[in-house]
Amino acid sequence: MKKYIEQNGERFYAELFSLLRTPSVSAKPEHKNDMYACAERLKALLLEAGADTAEVCPTSGNPVVFGVKTVDPKARTVLVYGHYDVQPAEPLEKWRTDPFEPVIGPDPATGEEAIWCRGANDDKGQLFMHIKAFEYLLREGKLRHNVKFIFEGEEEIGSPSLPAWVAANKEKLAADVILVSDTTMISDKVPSINCGMRGLSYVEITVTGPNKDLHSGHYGGAVANPITTLCEMIATLHDADGRVNVPGFYDDVVELSAADRANLARAPFDMEEYKQFLDIAEVKGEKGYTTLERTGIRPCLDVCGIWGGYTGPGAKTVLPSTAHAKLSMRLVPNQDSARITEQFVAHLKAIAPPYVKVAVTPCEGGNGFLIPISSDAFQAASKAMKEVYGVEPVPSRGGGSIAVLADMQRILGIDPLLMGFGLERDTIHSPNESYLLRQFFAGMESIALFYQYY
Repeated sequence: MKKYIEQNGERFYAELFSLLRTPSVSAKPEHKNDMYACAERLKALLLEAGADTAEVCPTSGNPVVFGVKTVDPKARTVLVYGHYDVQPAEPLEKWRTDPFEPVIGPDPATGEEAIWCRGANDDKGQLFMHIKAFEYLLREGKLRHNVKFIFEGEEEIGSPSLPAWVAANKEKLAADVILVSDTTMISDKVPSINCGMRGLSYVEITVTGPNKDLHSGHYGGAVANPITTLCEMIATLHDADGRVNVPGFYDDVVELSAADRANLARAPFDMEEYKQFLDIAEVKGEKGYTTLERTGIRPCLDVCGIWGGYTGPGAKTVLPSTAHAKLSMRLVPNQDSARITEQFVAHLKAIAPPYVKVAVTPCEGGNGFLIPISSDAFQAASKAMKEVYGVEPVPSRGGGSIAVLADMQRILGIDPLLMGFGLERDTIHSPNESYLLRQFFAGMESIALFYQYY
C-alpha cells in the first residue's frame, strides 16, 4: 500500500482536512448543524471509496453514518466502528494553531511531521485510515471480505443514542468482528493491541449550604462553606493506599493471575521518560501495582472539575451557596457501571454532614470489556502490525473507555478488535491534538494487511 499512499497522499490530506474543518463538537448544542454536515461528508467519502450504499441514519440524538460493501454473501464480514464527533477545543488560548484549521507541521519536541487539529487522532484521523485502506483493497482487486461501516456522532458524550439504534438494526449490522481504531499504543518503540478497555461512571455533585450567597464577614465562621465541605468529602474518597474508599467498589474486580500480569508487563515502559513527558517528580496510585496496571487493569476515581463561589478578577468577599464537582470512575470488566453509580451516590449521601444538602447527578456510564487474544482476528491484527513495524505487538489494556463497544458486543454477539495507532504524545482531548504522519500511514498499511490475514 505504500505506493498507493505516495500516489494519493495529497488527495488523502484534502479529504481528511474537509472532515477536520467541521467543528463536530457533540457536547455543544450549537454545533448540531455541524454534526449533520460531518455525517454527510463521511457518507460522500464512503461512496467515493467504493461502498455499494451509504446513508445518514437518524437516531434520537446525532445521526449514524452506515455504509456497506458486499463482495460475497458467503464471505466474512468486518464491521468498522468509528466516531466523527470531537471534544470541545477549549481552552483556545493554549492552541498553537486554529483547532479547526488543520495544518501539517513539525512536532516541537522531535521535529517529526504531524497533522495538527482537533480530531486529527480522536477519531477522524483514525477512522479515515479505514476508509482509505478499504478504498485501496477494492481498487486493487484485493478485497475478499464484506465490509460495513458504522460511524457515530456521540462517542464523546457517552453514545446515549447508539445502543438503541444498534438493537433496532441488529440484522443489517451482522458481522464477524468489529474493527476499531480509536485507541493508543503504549509506545512508539513497540506496537500494542488493546485486548480490553475500562468502563465508566461519570457523575456531577452539587453541595448546597445556605439558600443564597452570604457576606463572608457577616457569616464566615458561623455557617458551613459548601466548597470546604465538598473538598472534605472528596478527600475521604481514597484511603492511604490509594484505593477507592466506597463500600462495595471492589466487590466484582477480578484479580489477574501472575501469568496474565507478566504477559501485560511485556509492554515497554520507561518511568523516567513518562515523568519527564508529564513534568512530574513522582507518580501516585494504588499501592501494589505498576503504572501500566493502574491505568489498565485497576479501577480508579478522579475529580475532573470543581468549582463554586466567585472566581472572577479582584476580590468578592462571598460565602457561596453551592459548590460543584465532576467525578469519573474508570471501571474494569465485571464491574457494572449502574451498580457502581448507585453505590457511589449512596456513599456520598451517607457521609454528607447535616449542615449541607448533597445531590448527585449521573452523567455518563458504560461497562468495560475484554477480548480473547487467541482469536483469529487478534492474531491477524498481530501479524499485520508485525509486518509493518518489524516487531510483534504486545497485548495491552486500554485505560480509557468506549462504553458503546461493550453494548455492541452484547447486542450483536461479536467481539471488538482495537487496532489503535495513536500515541500519548498526540494529547487527545487537550489543546494541540495531533497525529504523526508515520502513524497515520502505518495505520493504513496495517489495516489493509489485517484483511489479508483475517
